[in-house]
Amino acid sequence: MQKQEFTISAYTENTIGLLNRITIMFTRRRMNIDSLTVSESAIAGISKFTIVVKDTEERIRKLCVQIERHVEVLKCFYHRNDEVVHQEVALYKVSSESLLSGDHIEKLVREYNARILEITPNFTVIEKTGHKAETQELFEKLNPHGVLQFIRSGRVAITRSNIEKLSEFLRERDRVQTVLDHNN
Repeated sequence: MQKQEFTISAYTENTIGLLNRITIMFTRRRMNIDSLTVSESAIAGISKFTIVVKDTEERIRKLCVQIERHVEVLKCFYHRNDEVVHQEVALYKVSSESLLSGDHIEKLVREYNARILEITPNFTVIEKTGHKAETQELFEKLNPHGVLQFIRSGRVAITRSNIEKLSEFLRERDRVQTVLDHNN
């Protein structure tokens, strides 16, 4: 099977040490994490891990099953890139002298739909939101003009599906629990 890029979404309780236990699962399987973002989800008290990894679908499916074995994990899903809308944020710090010495940087900011966040006498911070390839391309264009610092966030993603799979899962889990409680 051919490796491809997947976005894994794991919904969890917010507990200390869970991040370490999940990342160890990747290490044991010799899977390199390309991007990792953890944030609150739309459901109060539930965190969402968004993990980007390249591997075969079979290995990703098995990994999600393993992740779900942690007590604190409610559900783990994986998606192909065409099944999610995703973005990353990149920040570039250049000297203000470079910005003011010509119009090259200003043209790049306009061409790449980036924006300037802050200008000081010493440096200028530029922000670009987009896919990794887009933010990397802007870095490569800005770098000859002297990028002082560069950072890119992990992926944030939402599915293209009309239904929220976690909400569907929670409804089904509650329905099964109600039936079990009724039978006891």
